[in-house]
Amino acid sequence: MRVFKFGGASVKDAHAVRNLKKVLTTQGMVSGVLVISAMGKTTNALEKVVDAYFENVDWQVWLADVFENHKNIIQELLPSDESLLLAIEQLFLEVQFFLERNKSPYRPFVYDQVVSLGELVSTTIISYFLNAEGITNEWLDVRECIKTNAQYQEGIVDWQETQRRIEQIDNNTLFVTQGFIGSDENGFTTTLGREGSDYSAAIFAYGLSAESMTIWKDVPGVMTADPRYFPEAKLITEMTYEEAIEMAYFGASVIHPKTLQPLKQKNIPFFVKSFLYPELEGTSVKSTVETKMPESLILKQNQQLLSISSKDFSFIAENHLSVIFNLLSAKRIKFSLLQNSAISLMLCVEDKFHHLPELLEELAPDFRVHCQENLYLLTIRNIAIEDIARYKEGKNIYLEQMTHNTLQLVYAPQSNI
Repeated sequence: MRVFKFGGASVKDAHAVRNLKKVLTTQGMVSGVLVISAMGKTTNALEKVVDAYFENVDWQVWLADVFENHKNIIQELLPSDESLLLAIEQLFLEVQFFLERNKSPYRPFVYDQVVSLGELVSTTIISYFLNAEGITNEWLDVRECIKTNAQYQEGIVDWQETQRRIEQIDNNTLFVTQGFIGSDENGFTTTLGREGSDYSAAIFAYGLSAESMTIWKDVPGVMTADPRYFPEAKLITEMTYEEAIEMAYFGASVIHPKTLQPLKQKNIPFFVKSFLYPELEGTSVKSTVETKMPESLILKQNQQLLSISSKDFSFIAENHLSVIFNLLSAKRIKFSLLQNSAISLMLCVEDKFHHLPELLEELAPDFRVHCQENLYLLTIRNIAIEDIARYKEGKNIYLEQMTHNTLQLVYAPQSNI
């Protein structure tokens, strides 16, 4: 049984949905699991609904706009299918009723109940369309399969219960299901973290001991760099799980950081291919490869550099580190790079959930903290010694670190990329 994952760009409009059908046909996909994201920028639009709700402004306008966008896609794909339109209207009404009656002030909980609508709607439309086009499938509510704790916006998977449920799936059926979402023990919707659909697909692949898993992207496969910033980027045709995990950890956007571990545990072949050119080989991720890995560049923007020292100039010892890292965990702030000396600690962090001001306030009584914002973090994997000076040239560097074959540079955005 194979698992395919299609992201938002691959289902952004009616033309893209028709192309998805073409990919399935060329790949001979008649059974397996299709894990599908929200269409295009729907998640961003639904985040605006949540923002409006908490700002006490007219969130209904934003929600109605999302509905109209999907209604237009339905009109292009299945203009005479009233049952599909009714099904979509029902999903939007459920979110509307939730927001009208909700008493919880906890934003992450509200976020998950609202933003998950994107995946539920996209998969409903695509399931109806594929059935109408002769590709028989069943719509599967992923919340009945992937169970998590109640850590909203970044749910932690209950692997035992999730595998028990996924194992019950019929191997002879093609299922259309959602990425990014699950549910807690009380049945409330949870999300697995932004861009978590890759992870969803890996969970299904693990639970099914799948024949393979393929992520369909708008790029030829895993590249040596993001072509938007590095036009000289080239395709990596094969790589090990370990190298892919390292690249994901350092921030390579083509693979979600949590995706690789479950696949590696069961040695499930993993492919990254282009939905625009499905006949091309793409990138194969496996246990061993024969080719030498090329230099690869990973650029992360909107980074903050924290310089932390004790107020009495004492050593940054284990007790200090414990306080700092416990606060980072509590505020869900992840660090990408750290460097310490006897009396100071430097951390390059990413504040996805906008909790940095709270962190700085709680550190202030015991530490001197300087925060430099809006920086870049460039990671070069498999770097050649002779290239180190070239990558540092023309950059206003705040922090650099070299470990084995990896160079990391934190620098100001006005420098050369």
